[in-house]
Amino acid sequence: MQPAGGSKRVTITDVARSAGVSTSAVSKVLRNAYGVSPAMRERVQTAMAELGYRPHAAARGMRGRTYTIGVLLASIRNAFYADLLEGVDAQLRNTEYALFIGSSVSSELEDQTKLIHAMVDRQMDGLILIAPAVPRSEVVRIASEVPTVVIGHHDPSPAYDCVVNQDGAGVDLVVDHLVGLGHRDIAHISHPTVRGSQWEQRPEHHVRAAYHAAMARHGLTDLARVVHSGYSDEGGYRGARELLTSTRPPTAVFAGADVAATGVFRAAAELGLRVPDDLSIAGYNNTSVAALAPVSLTSVDQAGAMMGETAARLLLERIEKRRDRAVVMASTPHLVTRGSTAPPRA
Repeated sequence: MQPAGGSKRVTITDVARSAGVSTSAVSKVLRNAYGVSPAMRERVQTAMAELGYRPHAAARGMRGRTYTIGVLLASIRNAFYADLLEGVDAQLRNTEYALFIGSSVSSELEDQTKLIHAMVDRQMDGLILIAPAVPRSEVVRIASEVPTVVIGHHDPSPAYDCVVNQDGAGVDLVVDHLVGLGHRDIAHISHPTVRGSQWEQRPEHHVRAAYHAAMARHGLTDLARVVHSGYSDEGGYRGARELLTSTRPPTAVFAGADVAATGVFRAAAELGLRVPDDLSIAGYNNTSVAALAPVSLTSVDQAGAMMGETAARLLLERIEKRRDRAVVMASTPHLVTRGSTAPPRA
């Protein structure tokens, strides 16, 4: 059922005429305004579906809302981000909000800053920033204008909401598991500090500190080693090569992200080491890759989908002015043990 002319874009007036209501009633339904009866909403939504009506994004933006949400990814190669996005999408699926994803491919400050500014310039209603390298002061400034949720970083602010994992508890689970198997020489592959970002409590900071604390708790301070080679397959590979070719190779490697753990597998294979017979490997995130049979990676589950869902819910509360105070939501991790960890060789 198309309006006369066929090719003309369907308007709010066409919807109102088809539904037998006023244009203001249609507008209220589109804005999800208070006081719209279920029967009215159903009539209008039925008319919109029959006519193929799509709200004009630019016009909606001029009226104060575009029903778009931007998500910034630090990398498209980290499978954990896919888990987060799955949760965000699940929360937004039955709403009018459309999700737009921006990935800088690199963690360069300039690239990420440019992407965020592009989202703001396009009048997106809210932003979800996943482990941003953008200077914290810039995020605070933007969040004072656009509702924002930061995932990963433990640096709270009245300007934005935070969704984090209890990283200290997650690391304790890994180290306790490896020590319980009999390992003492347990090395950690971490991510280098992003200079100039002003974030003092990035996830890798918490994980490193918790690793040192857990090793000390087990009386293994002198055996603690950290390589800052990065959360990527290549970073894990380079870090593992450095550790495994040293004069005292570890019996276990704990990678701060599953994507880095895959690089450890690659380095171990090149050096003729069998996992877990010669080397135990543990990761962090429990991504879909960890569960693959050839990988079978022991990993800390951060409930990524739930974190993404929480972030989207908090953002909608901000956008729709149901809350004006910042909150920090923390998920509780648990360890999923698989075939990549075993007692060290005698």
